[in-house]
Amino acid sequence: MKLVFMGTPDFAAGVMEALLRAGHEILLAVTQPDKPKGRSGQPVPPPVKELAAQYRIPVFQPRKIKTPEAVEELKKYPADAYVVAAFGQILSQEILDLPPRGCLNVHASLLPRYRGASPIQHAIIDGEKTTGITVMQMDAGLDTGDILYQKELAIEDTDTYETLHDKLKELGGQAIAEALPLLERGELAPRKQDPQKSCYAPLLDKAVGEIDFAAPAPVIDRKIRGVTPWPGAYTSYRGRQLKIWRAQPVEGPDGERNGLPGMILQTDKNSVTVAAGEGAIRVLELQLEGKKRMSAHDFLLGVKMHPGEFLGGKETTGKDG
Repeated sequence: MKLVFMGTPDFAAGVMEALLRAGHEILLAVTQPDKPKGRSGQPVPPPVKELAAQYRIPVFQPRKIKTPEAVEELKKYPADAYVVAAFGQILSQEILDLPPRGCLNVHASLLPRYRGASPIQHAIIDGEKTTGITVMQMDAGLDTGDILYQKELAIEDTDTYETLHDKLKELGGQAIAEALPLLERGELAPRKQDPQKSCYAPLLDKAVGEIDFAAPAPVIDRKIRGVTPWPGAYTSYRGRQLKIWRAQPVEGPDGERNGLPGMILQTDKNSVTVAAGEGAIRVLELQLEGKKRMSAHDFLLGVKMHPGEFLGGKETTGKDG
């Protein structure tokens, strides 16, 4: 099929590459404008633009896709359908009506669950056991269009946002590559979403990553995994921010809760065990403000943590050393 592809981040680039491998012709790649990054502030192209350059596909980067000028640009490309994946802008009804076979969205959840911008993170944080990809016929609402095709995926107990993102990126490419031939042959039966089963996954900000040690250990573990690597899970230690990159829920050292939430219960060669509201969290990889990310083993060689100290803002004693 002849397609216009709309997407911006790495997830979208993975979907776009799968379409190209499947033999579809992408007439135009539409993506967000380059954004400044790092200390230099130099504009950095989004992954979809970089991929388009590799395949010599024309790129369009409108600041607002709904403007008359942007719509006129889209009309220059006679695509059979538009495929959208994590584009970052809402399409007008005028744009949705342009391609003969409509606009298809590749969404990283099993709709109607987790509509919105952060479905992968929220599925982990909420303790879901499964997620997947939905190929949806877009309408004017936010992820409310008819379901055309779905593929399911189990969420592992060790999955982070990063690992699940990469699995879903691959699955998203498979799903749209399988769905388009079915669409061409008229073999897809649109299915209305049940609004009673819907939930929303809003965009995350850095505040979401703050750890509340009063929560049960499994809840804390899901929070850490759901926001790793971004926006990142964090607490404080001796007045400095402490990021926790990897941890696991455990019972307390004596098999039951034996410390206030946030209290360091014990340290060993490879971990730091911290009391939670129920159970404890065994921290395996962490990063103190101003320092590099490192294993708990390497961290404890330079920072002596002591049982009875607290993470999370309570007064602590002791010095690095």
